Amino acid sequence: MKFTINITLKKGVLDPQGLAIKNSLVTSGFQNIIEVKQGKLIEIDIDEENYDNAKKEVSKMCDKLLANTVIEDYKIMLNQ
Repeated sequence: MKFTINITLKKGVLDPQGLAIKNSLVTSGFQNIIEVKQGKLIEIDIDEENYDNAKKEVSKMCDKLLANTVIEDYKIMLNQ
């Protein structure tokens, strides 16, 4: 079973990389940019047939290692 995990900074946490990207886009002529958030995208293929068990396992991975849950949020999506 394949999952995609999208990890982003929580609202209110300073995102210097997102700000640098936004500034680069604006100076490149893209004037209508409101906000840019930079994050991580992780794809995991797990050997588990049961969706609920697989998602719980991936969530444990995020909580323990993949995301810094103090400053980051994550969303787990099943790949079709």
